[in-house]
Amino acid sequence: MSKKTKIKNIRNIGIIAHIDAGKTTVTERILYYTGRSHKMGEVHDGEAIMDWMPDEQERGITITSAVTACHWKGHEIDIIDTPGHVDFTIEVERSLRVLDGAVGVFCAVGGVEPQSETVWRQADKYKVPKIAFVNKLDRIGADFLNAVDMMKTRLGASPLILQLPVGSEDTFSGIIDLVGMQQIVWDEDTLGEAFELQPIPQSLEELAGEYREKLVEILADVDDGIMEAYLSEEPIGESDIREAIRRATIDLKLVPVLCGSALKNKGVQPLIDAIVAYLPSPVDIPPIKGLDPESGETLQFAARDSEPLTAIIFKVAMMEGRKMSFIRIYSGKVHAGGEVYNPGRKSTEKLSRILRMHANKRERVDAAGAGSLVGVVGLKHSTTGETLCSKKVPVLLEKIEFYEPVISVAIEPKSHADQEKLDEVLDKFMLEDPTLRVKVDEDTGQTILSGMGELHLEIIISRMLREFKTSVNVGKPQVVYRETIKKEAAAGAIFDKEVAGQRHFGEVHLTLRPRPRGEGNLFVSNVDETKIPENFIPAIEQGVVESLESGMAMGYPVVDVETVLTGGSFRESLGSDLAYKVSASMACKEALSTGGPFLLDPIMDVEVFITEAFMGEVIGDLNSRGGKIESLEPQMDAQVIRAVVPLARMFGYATSLRSATQGRGTFTMQFSHFDRS
Repeated sequence: MSKKTKIKNIRNIGIIAHIDAGKTTVTERILYYTGRSHKMGEVHDGEAIMDWMPDEQERGITITSAVTACHWKGHEIDIIDTPGHVDFTIEVERSLRVLDGAVGVFCAVGGVEPQSETVWRQADKYKVPKIAFVNKLDRIGADFLNAVDMMKTRLGASPLILQLPVGSEDTFSGIIDLVGMQQIVWDEDTLGEAFELQPIPQSLEELAGEYREKLVEILADVDDGIMEAYLSEEPIGESDIREAIRRATIDLKLVPVLCGSALKNKGVQPLIDAIVAYLPSPVDIPPIKGLDPESGETLQFAARDSEPLTAIIFKVAMMEGRKMSFIRIYSGKVHAGGEVYNPGRKSTEKLSRILRMHANKRERVDAAGAGSLVGVVGLKHSTTGETLCSKKVPVLLEKIEFYEPVISVAIEPKSHADQEKLDEVLDKFMLEDPTLRVKVDEDTGQTILSGMGELHLEIIISRMLREFKTSVNVGKPQVVYRETIKKEAAAGAIFDKEVAGQRHFGEVHLTLRPRPRGEGNLFVSNVDETKIPENFIPAIEQGVVESLESGMAMGYPVVDVETVLTGGSFRESLGSDLAYKVSASMACKEALSTGGPFLLDPIMDVEVFITEAFMGEVIGDLNSRGGKIESLEPQMDAQVIRAVVPLARMFGYATSLRSATQGRGTFTMQFSHFDRS
């Protein structure tokens, strides 16, 4: 195979979905049928290959996105199995940033659930072409067409049905392929490895014909070639349909929908065929764009080995004590032992090894080219979201956005030995997880760990003990508030002191004003150069920025404040950065204390799924927690309550919801904004 064919035959895909839709089971089946694994791992037995962390196996959920590669009919498929739980949204975000295509897995019973919407929107944000797999058709209450309708109403997607299920619930026996117009039936004795193509049963011929006609009509709307053949009533060949589906999928016009039951080993091989047939290769997506770090002009690079190197680090993991960086190569090549340049840090790094990944197993390779997802060892300083390129052609790719943590716990080591290890262990976790923050509270000396949710922090603490044998005592979860001011306030300060044998002088006058919620902080200078020379303005701004890191109400970061530099004075030969920075800090603190400081709560978007019978009690409970009900939506035989609630009132909500709904209610929660509760 030539190199060109090779890159055309690569598929970098993510499996995305709501928690419990069956993503990991689908991935396990793909690995089994492509010959990558020789035993089917089951999530419920704690044996899934992709869920290799002990915490994942115990809880039956995916926490970190695992990377693996497999081969199918001359194509290489790199798969990232992403978590479905909202506390680990960053894992999905950074995976979608580097993938070319995604498979959305939906449960045929629950359809489109809230977290499915979140991950789908993330994929839309990065313009990732998608195919959908409606899973669990063997389950009681499975409804394939309802799941497809929900994709239209909830996700605003344009689904294109390529398959129909034969039977449902316990009679689900196979699928009808509407492109090839045949029935596919799996042999249960071979774990679904063997399957037969059969004519469509007479009882389903009319239905299949109707849906085949719909498929062609939808394609004719988005594809000129199919439109012409359709209008002139020419026969439309199977290969023409497949090519039109591929074009419409890559152009984000349609989402092909397939169906099956991964647990019962039905429908997975056609899904792998669809990944190869309809999702893009690195060549099919637009060339990667970045900025020249010097001139700021936009550069773009095609997905070819011969182009200059552009790659992004999308994840860092500590494996067996060594730092492993996962990179997506967009163009060019990397070689083991070779050098790469990090334009953000202006530093050169050496790659000691390049590894092809298979969950937590790996094989060494000498080089990797455009379109590859690989693990590299040897990067000392570079971290998640940073660009790697060649020093001759430096380029900065768009960084990955990270979320701000909203919940904290205080931790303290149980013994002196644990104290010594704690800092090192926390550094390793922060390297792996950009949504984790650690700071030491200066007043109490406690180490404060902040993250995305109770489960997120629980798992970090569990991993400390498991992987690093570090025991800690954990305080109750605390909310990470923000502060702001009610009214405009002005203050001035003078710094006039001798420091290290030299006199420093600086006088600064500031006015602080509240800004609308969510606008962020702003610094403006309204001083002419005769009062304060321009070269001291950055030091004044730095003093203000540092002061706003801890407010006067309770020491939380200050947000939504405009700081205006209104005046000050300067003395020749005595002015210094130090003096202006300190006086700006003093003036800012004084203005903050007189501006009516108050706390802003993190407000959460909460979605609760319950049956009609428990509506009154659940709404009453949310109201008592200071929640505002935004909408009530009927969904099948359930109700979805959407509300905004202060995080501080949501601790222990899972337990009270379970007891109010006899264990049948579920909810998801994610950060919305900071505001007064």
